[in-house]
Amino acid sequence: MSIIIRILVNAVALAAAVFLIDGLDVDTTSTGELIVVYLALGVIFGVVNAVIKPIVKTVGCAFYVLTLGLISLVVNALLLLLTAWIAGVVGLPFTIAGFWPALLGAIVVAVVSWVLSLVLPGDDD
Repeated sequence: MSIIIRILVNAVALAAAVFLIDGLDVDTTSTGELIVVYLALGVIFGVVNAVIKPIVKTVGCAFYVLTLGLISLVVNALLLLLTAWIAGVVGLPFTIAGFWPALLGAIVVAVVSWVLSLVLPGDDD
């Protein structure tokens, strides 16, 4: 059940980023297609974060310490760009106009995910 909640949180966070940040776009017209695209993006973003992010954190541990964790903003932006690239490969209409919109989008995604994680039930075991 928690995997479904994580996918929904990712989808809502990505939708908020697309809504708030110029340069992040999802080009669909129908509401049903829009929901499916955001859910698919939530899955892709979750897989990218689950697989790539721990590797980057392990390899770049010194950079995290040196920059007091601020490099995580850059890493999250690059992971969001990777998500957009994978979405383009599989045919989803999600585009990012460059690094700066990705950086701002990553901040929005992080904040929205954090707020939703506080509100929604999670793994408190």
